[in-house]
Amino acid sequence: MAEAIWSSDTGEAVYRSRDPVRNLRLRVHLQRITSSNYLHCQPAAQLGKDLIDLATFRPHPTASGHRPEEEEEEVVIGWQEKLFSQFEVDLYQNEAACQSPLDHQYRQEILKLEDSGGRKTRRIFTYTDSDRYTNLEEHCQKMTTAASEMPSFLVERMANVRRRRQDRRGTEGGILKSRIVTWEPSEEFIRNNHVINTPLQTMYIMADLGPYGKLGYKKHEHVLCTLKVDSNGVITVKPDFTGSKGPYRIETEGEKQELWKYTIDNVSSLAQPEEEEREQRVFKDLYGRHKEYLNSLVGTDFEMTTPGALRLFVNGEVVSAQGYEYDNLYVHFFVELPTSNWSSPAFQQLSGITQTCATKSWGMDNVAYFSYPFTFEASFLHEDESVDALPEWPVLYCEVLSLDFWQRYRVEGYGAVVLPATPGSHTLTVSTWRPLELSPVAELRRFFIGGSLELEDLSYVWIPGTFKGERLSRFGLRTETTGSVTFRLHCLQQSRAFMESSSLRKRMRSVLDRLEGFSQQSSIQNVLEAFRRARRRMQEARESLPQDLVSPSETSVS
Repeated sequence: MAEAIWSSDTGEAVYRSRDPVRNLRLRVHLQRITSSNYLHCQPAAQLGKDLIDLATFRPHPTASGHRPEEEEEEVVIGWQEKLFSQFEVDLYQNEAACQSPLDHQYRQEILKLEDSGGRKTRRIFTYTDSDRYTNLEEHCQKMTTAASEMPSFLVERMANVRRRRQDRRGTEGGILKSRIVTWEPSEEFIRNNHVINTPLQTMYIMADLGPYGKLGYKKHEHVLCTLKVDSNGVITVKPDFTGSKGPYRIETEGEKQELWKYTIDNVSSLAQPEEEEREQRVFKDLYGRHKEYLNSLVGTDFEMTTPGALRLFVNGEVVSAQGYEYDNLYVHFFVELPTSNWSSPAFQQLSGITQTCATKSWGMDNVAYFSYPFTFEASFLHEDESVDALPEWPVLYCEVLSLDFWQRYRVEGYGAVVLPATPGSHTLTVSTWRPLELSPVAELRRFFIGGSLELEDLSYVWIPGTFKGERLSRFGLRTETTGSVTFRLHCLQQSRAFMESSSLRKRMRSVLDRLEGFSQQSSIQNVLEAFRRARRRMQEARESLPQDLVSPSETSVS
C-alpha cells in the first residue's frame, strides 16, 4: 500500500461569515488504517499445497476486536447538532443519573432513538455548547506545552468568561454606575476586571476509538474538531477543513496502538439565486435606512456653498516657538484675506493671542510649547476665468513677543506664510525677523527698560493688501534674523464642484487646479510681476528709439 500523505498542520483557522451559523454543515469521515485493512488468507494444509479453502476469504475479526463494518464511518453534522456517544446512552438510560432539565431532555431523545432503530453513528458524536464537557474542557485547557502546567489567575478567569456570560442577569446593563472612572484601583479590582468578555459558542466533534464491545469509556474519547463562533460572525475551526490537504491522523495509546485517519469538509449548501437576491434587497434596504438615519443626524441645517464658490475651513494650532533671545514668549497672529473675491462670516475672528509660555532647553535651542488651538473659515468666489489671472490666497501673519518679570515686553520677531492651498494636514515653520537699530543705546534700552522698534502695520512683513503701487521698497530697513514659529494646520475645502458633474465642475476645476498650484506660484509671483514690469519698460524704451537703433536681438524679446 502506498504511503499516506498526512496533514501535520493542526492549527486553527479563522473565517468570517455574514450568513447564519445554523446553515453550517460539516462532513466528517473516520477510518481505521492499521493491518486489519489487508486481506487475511491462510492456506489450508489439508486440501493440498496448491489449494486454498474458500472459507479463508471470510472476514476475520481483527486482533483489537474491531468488526470490519466499524472501521469506517462518515456523517454530516450541523451546527450545535447533538450526536450521542455510547457513554451518554448508557448514562441517561438510568433515570437516577438525570439531575438537570437538560439531562431529562437527553433521556427522552435517547429513548426515542432506541425506539426508532438506534443511533446513526457508533463512534462519531458531538458535545454542544450546553454540555458539561464544554465547560470542563475550556476550564482545563492548557496554554503551554509543558507537561505540568499551573494555570495563572488570568487563565482561570478567561476560562470562566463564557459561564459568566450565561449566568449574567439582563438587568445589569440598566444599572447606573456611580463611579465611571476609578482613579486609584486596588489590586483586587484590577484582577477582577482584567478580563476580555466576548460572547462565544463552542462545539466539539468527538470520536470513540475504543475496541468493539468496549465503547463508552472516557479514556477512548478523542477530539476531532473544535468549532467556536462569536457574535461578530467569526468562525474558528481547529484543525482547519481538510480540502486539498491530506487527512489528519490519530494514534491511540496503550498496549495495542492503532492508527486512525479522518477528514473534515465544509459541505454547507450554497444559497439559491432567489435567496441571494432577497438577501441583497434586505441589505440594500438596511443600508438605505442607515443612510436616512445619518441624514437625520445631520439635519437640514447643513449648509452648501453657492455655485462657483469654495469654502475653506482651517483648524490650526500654534505648536511652538524656538530660537529667541528672551524667555516667557507669546504669539500674536492674524489671517489676512485678499481684498478681492474673499470673505468671511461677520462673527468670524481672524486673529488671536496665545498664552505666555516659559521656554525649556531642547538641544541647542530654547523652545516654548504653546499648543494653542484656533479655527476660522473663509469663502472664495472666483469670477475672473482668464488664463493670466492668478488667485491670491490668505496669508497668516505672526508676531512673537516676550514679557519679563517687570511686565516689560519686547518684540522678538515678525513672520508670515501663505496658507496651504491643498486640503489635509500641514506643518509649517515660519522664520521671523525683527527691526534693528545700529545705535548701542537702542540695544541698552531694549535690555534694561524694554521696548524696541515695532512695525505700525504687520502686513508690511508680506505685501500689504492696501498697497496699490508698482514697487514696495524696504530700502533702509535694517533687520536681524531671530527664531521660528511652528504651526500645524488641518485644512478642509468644500465646494459643489467636488460632487457635481456639469459644466460648472469643469469651470471650477481650472480654478482649483490653479489654486492647488498657488503654493508654488506664490513664491515666484513677485519675480514674475517684476519681470512683466521690466519687460513693459523695455518695450516702452524700444518704441521711443529710432528703428535703425534697435538690434535684432531686442526685437525678438517676448
